[in-house]
Amino acid sequence: MGYRVGIIGYGWAAMAHADAINSTNQGSVRAVYSSRKLDDADVSTAHGSEIETYTDLDAMLNSDDIDVVSITSYPNQHRAQAVAAAKAGKHIILEKPMALSWEDCKAIHDAVVSTGVRACVCFELRFISQFLTTTQLIEEGLIGEVHYGEVDYYHGIGPWYGQYRWNTTKENGGSSLLSAGCHALDALLLCMGNEVEEVSAYETTSKNEIFQKYEYATTTASLLKFKNGAVGKVSSVIDCLQPYYFHTHLVGSEGSLLDDKLYSTKFGLRDKKWAELPMAMADSGDVADHPYADQFQSFFDALDKGEDMPRTSIGEALETFRVLFACDKSAAEGRPVKLSEFA
Repeated sequence: MGYRVGIIGYGWAAMAHADAINSTNQGSVRAVYSSRKLDDADVSTAHGSEIETYTDLDAMLNSDDIDVVSITSYPNQHRAQAVAAAKAGKHIILEKPMALSWEDCKAIHDAVVSTGVRACVCFELRFISQFLTTTQLIEEGLIGEVHYGEVDYYHGIGPWYGQYRWNTTKENGGSSLLSAGCHALDALLLCMGNEVEEVSAYETTSKNEIFQKYEYATTTASLLKFKNGAVGKVSSVIDCLQPYYFHTHLVGSEGSLLDDKLYSTKFGLRDKKWAELPMAMADSGDVADHPYADQFQSFFDALDKGEDMPRTSIGEALETFRVLFACDKSAAEGRPVKLSEFA
């Protein structure tokens, strides 16, 4: 069936969402809410379909012409808007981060569950070729049982980047992990599972004056102890001066994966030779390069079936944010934090 989508917020991410939604088999953007007055004709022309614009969110949510909302607003607005959307009976596409506190994330999750709507969170890198292939190789046992993994996010978010304008504030950026590094943490949990027992994290900030505007530490390094004894590491570095790099290294009992390279005893490879894998990498922070279309197609397909979507459902995302807030708490309090502290 077709799904009529209303977008909340009309910035950089909204543009990428709109194009991706319209490229799916079932979705079409029919409305946009923005706190600033938009021209219906201009917005409709930009996206190639007739779109009604709103400055009253309740009016859009109460419209019978909207089935799904895509929330691309500032993170500190996510809880109120997502809860309102769920209560209005709208399915939800929620841009990361879910919210900026554990309490707000739980409130969104609970609203979705209690109202019976479906929701997905934009951890769209789970749908990029790199991680579709990586998880398949793990499932097929090509590197055996993974006992150590590291996924690190290196992306300098300075004044040359649009997000910098609001990302520097605690109110909207929250932390290094919340503002961007959550993609790396989520990717590690995708590959190693959600069963984390305890975390230890440390934080620091570049001395470069560009990053002094940030109201929170811009680099976080976190160690994760899994219940099965495995260990993981995640670094979130948004104050680096270098090209974007999404470092991935998974070590298993039968081999290793390093970014787009594989070593496996299953192939009888020699110890000095990696096999290169033909896959699209997570190599850009630009939302225009992210695989939203594949994620949204999966979401609409799941709606057709009346099911939670695979890989980025609201429940799956909540577990990532449970670990994230434990990491941030560990860094802030200078002690290991057990996941049991986050009920």
